[in-house]
Amino acid sequence: MQESSEKNWNRIASSILKAELARADIGYEELTKRLAMIGVDETYKAVAAKINRGSFTFAFFAQCMEALGVNDIRLN
Repeated sequence: MQESSEKNWNRIASSILKAELARADIGYEELTKRLAMIGVDETYKAVAAKINRGSFTFAFFAQCMEALGVNDIRLN
């Protein structure tokens, strides 16, 4: 039961991040470049994998929001 619940949360986190990328009209390649500009060294492949799996830390999520210039997030 716990694993299923965790997968749902991962899916929600991934969906929120993907929605913010779409809203900004930015793909994974541009996100990777923007992350590098704020000192986050990730490869395109690693960024894409994390987002598609939904298994990333809140710190990575916050870094992505910073790279996108997003200050407010709606969770619903």
